[in-house]
Amino acid sequence: MDVRPTKLAIIGAGAVGTAVAYASLIRGVARTVALMDINTSKVTAEVLDMSHGLEFIPRADIIGDDDVSVCADADVVVFTAGAKQKPGQSRLELAEATIGLTKKIMPGVLEVAPNAVYIMVTNPVDIVTYAALKFSGLPNNQVFGSGTVLDSSRLRFLIAQHCDVAVQNVHAYIVGEHGDTEIPLWSSATIGGVPLTHWKPLPGGEPIDAAARERIQHEVVHAAYKIIEGKGATNYAIGLAATRIVEAVLNNEHRVLPVSTVAQGYEGLDDVCLSLPTIVDRGGAQTRLEMPLSDEERAGLMASAETLRGMQAKFGL
Repeated sequence: MDVRPTKLAIIGAGAVGTAVAYASLIRGVARTVALMDINTSKVTAEVLDMSHGLEFIPRADIIGDDDVSVCADADVVVFTAGAKQKPGQSRLELAEATIGLTKKIMPGVLEVAPNAVYIMVTNPVDIVTYAALKFSGLPNNQVFGSGTVLDSSRLRFLIAQHCDVAVQNVHAYIVGEHGDTEIPLWSSATIGGVPLTHWKPLPGGEPIDAAARERIQHEVVHAAYKIIEGKGATNYAIGLAATRIVEAVLNNEHRVLPVSTVAQGYEGLDDVCLSLPTIVDRGGAQTRLEMPLSDEERAGLMASAETLRGMQAKFGL
């Protein structure tokens, strides 16, 4: 039986785009990985560098170009391209420039890959995702953002570190904005099936009390700032997170991931893109799960939505 090989296209060959490409090659996510960037020499060099290691990974091809045709017939398109911050430029102005760049690039990509699932990774990801939905006219399931997949991974890592357990046994989500107003769902977090609120410290360990939870939340929210201060950009973890989302799509995994979508049917949340645990499969972002929320968590989620709604209004979205 002939099976059409899968193709992943990545827009932007910067730190994040190349991290997604590299992680995808190592994990054998797609038969072809395509990089597109307006910087011809950069994208050519990145493709050549990764091509030299193809012997050591699952069989794949990596291609690249400054022309949108390199994305033709992609099954998944990951947007990592964003405007570069100029001296004296505010974050709001940077966001406006990135939205403008997305509006400029997207029509050409849609023309060559109309059936692809589009995953937005560029920050501010919730606003850019909402804009991409407006510009593309595609359904909500076909365009979504990486959201708080990375934030949730950071949360799980810090819980695992505090409780001295494997991070794979921690189940906890960050919801809302990918940013300062994001909300950890402590009330539904578990370790090996044990609710975090009932967790008893291991011998020599410390309780995960209110003070510990507050510290962990602060570290999650400020993690990117710390990394950017030290090395200029976050790229490895978001590269892995985005690759994990791509795998869920291409492998039709029906995996629950906190991606950024318009939460239709949720009162107070149906006109903004924000993150909620969502089933991701070959069709993209599908059903959003109705998570049990404490009153405090619900209030925080609504406040996060209001922040995003205000940002959307500033950009005329």
